[in-house]
Amino acid sequence: MIGWHKNRPAVSRRSFRVIRRIVSHDHTSPPNHWYDQVRHEWALLLEGAAQLRFEDDDQLVEMVPGDSVEITAHRRHRVEWTSPDEPTIWLAVFHGWLPYTENPLGF
Repeated sequence: MIGWHKNRPAVSRRSFRVIRRIVSHDHTSPPNHWYDQVRHEWALLLEGAAQLRFEDDDQLVEMVPGDSVEITAHRRHRVEWTSPDEPTIWLAVFHGWLPYTENPLGF
């Protein structure tokens, strides 16, 4: 993995959503790693730039400030690239109900 990536919850509710501010800098997902989350995710890119890849689609998703993406639960995806010149800042909302036995943060 290159660069750094950190996130922290801003708001958390078991029944509906977790809102996270994510800051990445020159970040890529580890080779052969795919995120597979139990909740839906809506992500808004606030600053920087990024490229995402979905396992079920060969086309890269290029993102610049103001772009957003909705990722349904269990749609496998990865971060191919975030800007090496400046931090990339995301607002991510994880939403949807979880079974009682699931992790209350949903990922």
